[in-house]
Amino acid sequence: MAPRPARPARTARTAALAALLLAAGTACGGQDGAPTAEVAQQSAARDRIGTLSIRTAQGPRACTASVVQSPRHNLLVTAAHCVQSRRIGLLDGLVFTPGFRNGSTPYGTWPVRSVTVDPRWATDDDPEYDVAFVTLGTVDGRQVEDAVGGNPLGTAQGFGLSVSVTGYPNESDEPITCAVRTRSQSATQERFDCGGYTDGTSGSPWVTEQGSVVGVIGGYQEGGDTPGTSYSVTFDQRVAELYRKATT
Repeated sequence: MAPRPARPARTARTAALAALLLAAGTACGGQDGAPTAEVAQQSAARDRIGTLSIRTAQGPRACTASVVQSPRHNLLVTAAHCVQSRRIGLLDGLVFTPGFRNGSTPYGTWPVRSVTVDPRWATDDDPEYDVAFVTLGTVDGRQVEDAVGGNPLGTAQGFGLSVSVTGYPNESDEPITCAVRTRSQSATQERFDCGGYTDGTSGSPWVTEQGSVVGVIGGYQEGGDTPGTSYSVTFDQRVAELYRKATT
């Protein structure tokens, strides 16, 4: 596996937060023969996906995240580089806005309370562990999963899966989506080819036809540094163990 570039193409470039969000974006353009993402139409399932931003829903964007089922109904999954890195530590002031669209926040904005990452990510930004689980606080006494539902986490599913990948480019107030098939990048990383996944779509969930989240944009090259290709850590025992830590 080639080393990650010093300044990944998937880094968010909001001027005021360039240093703070250095590892928190994503980029993906078109590739010959590959589809291009289109605007995601609103649905209850897609409302489980939202923006991670700084302090408010209208604040600078960091990444995309989504709600996963958990015992306390308060858990997101995203890429680890969206929320923490060795250089800047934990990114403070993050909030999650599910179903964000054209400035509307139909379910409110939920404060991030804690983050669970693998120690190998925390100490070395190891791309093999670029996954994070994020615990949210309540809004009006309600947990986020009770408001929008959550997708089950899918591990040990293998490659060649039909998935939809929905995320929020920083330059758009609407999410985009693409229906693709996963492919093996290595024994522990996977990929898909689709254009349109620009800055802000790191952390976008890879959702199977059965509704399970089996990946998030991240991992190799922090999600990819060439147009048209996005990556994810394979959701295997590493991710299952991290989920267990986040929920116990």
